[in-house]
Amino acid sequence: MSSIRRRTLGLVLLVFGVSMLIIGLVSYRYAAHEIEELYDANLAQNARLLEGLIQAPLPPDQRAALLASLEDALLRAEQSDKRLAGHRYESKLAFQLWEAERLVLRSASAPSAPLTTGPPGYTTDRVAGHEWRVYVLDMAESSRRVMVAERSDVRGELIRAVALRTLLPDLIGLPLLMLLLWWATGQGLRPLSRLAAAIRRRDPHNLQPLTLHPLPRELATIVGALNRLLERLRNLRVREKRFIADAAHELRTPLAVLDLHAQNALAAEDPGDRREALEELRAGVARTTRLVSQLLTLARLDPDEATPVRPPQDLLLELREALAELAPLATERDQALDLHADEAADWRLPTEPGTLGTLVQNLVGNALRHSPPSGLVTVSLIDEPERLILRVDDQGPGIPAEERERVLKRFHRAGPGAGSGLGLSIAERLLARHGGTLNLDEAPGGGLRATATLPRNT
Repeated sequence: MSSIRRRTLGLVLLVFGVSMLIIGLVSYRYAAHEIEELYDANLAQNARLLEGLIQAPLPPDQRAALLASLEDALLRAEQSDKRLAGHRYESKLAFQLWEAERLVLRSASAPSAPLTTGPPGYTTDRVAGHEWRVYVLDMAESSRRVMVAERSDVRGELIRAVALRTLLPDLIGLPLLMLLLWWATGQGLRPLSRLAAAIRRRDPHNLQPLTLHPLPRELATIVGALNRLLERLRNLRVREKRFIADAAHELRTPLAVLDLHAQNALAAEDPGDRREALEELRAGVARTTRLVSQLLTLARLDPDEATPVRPPQDLLLELREALAELAPLATERDQALDLHADEAADWRLPTEPGTLGTLVQNLVGNALRHSPPSGLVTVSLIDEPERLILRVDDQGPGIPAEERERVLKRFHRAGPGAGSGLGLSIAERLLARHGGTLNLDEAPGGGLRATATLPRNT
């Protein structure tokens, strides 16, 4: 693709060239018309001068001598040495003096036949193989007629020469103007060149904002967009590094435990001990799988990405499906899941698909792990005009008031029996994406109450 400089200059020169061509044609036609008018006026003036000379109050013998002298002078001009001749266009101009049908006087360049037979005034006729522009003047109170003419080809040559000279400055100035425009365009695009050079010289690992001053408004917009992109990339890199560090930290111990269980199973000679080690290994794999799943969920919620499309979801239906998935875990621990929801309420809410399922997996999953065997976990879905509330009450030991804010942070565990420290953090981040909140309080019957709020106008 051609450079902006070439494209801009090409468009400017094209527009300027077309404009100059139109202006030049109009100027040429206007100048040619004005010069035509000037030459016509000159013909009329010469005819008037000749009329005044001929009609001077002289005796007949002196008038005849004057006419004879004029004719001799004109004939000598035609026959004289060219070095002594006047202007090179002198022979192309002509006049005649007619008295009735008799040619009384003519210039050397005039034919012997009448230049025109037309009425007084301006006319164009072809005589002696040439086209003439003729002005005819009938003298008052006499039969004399003055004809002053010039050849049309000579007149056209003169008109073209004069008109073209008016365009000569434009023709000479156009290349100079092109150079000036090239230089001016380069100066105008210099900030863009500086920006491109700064980006080329930048280290790929340098995600700091671009700082170029001063910048025109158009480039300031581009630099602002680039800086916002660099900021997002920098945040993504920080989150990526943090995720890698967190994953390495959190997976190190479970993997070491899995390796220990595997070694115990290999070293065990008693089938019962081997089976026990393999059961521990299987439980460790399940815990590690859950930890990896939570890490991936947390990583998905971290980036500052655009809000996805949120179609209306039936939250009650999602809640029942999520509780059905958790039912085997509750049955294994001889625990009960109790759901309270108004079947007639409108539970549709625009949310990301799977939002409520993830919330239930984390909130109810935590409640089941912390409640004692044969305990009860109560899940309530409450409909309010401006929001929907998901409430989970367990019968576990609860969380001290001073610890409740900290357990919402990633990898913060509340007690020795806690999990990976990601469940509540994931729930809190997921609610924040929907404009909701997560609050932790003490349940009425002891234990922990987790209250998730989702506004209806998300």
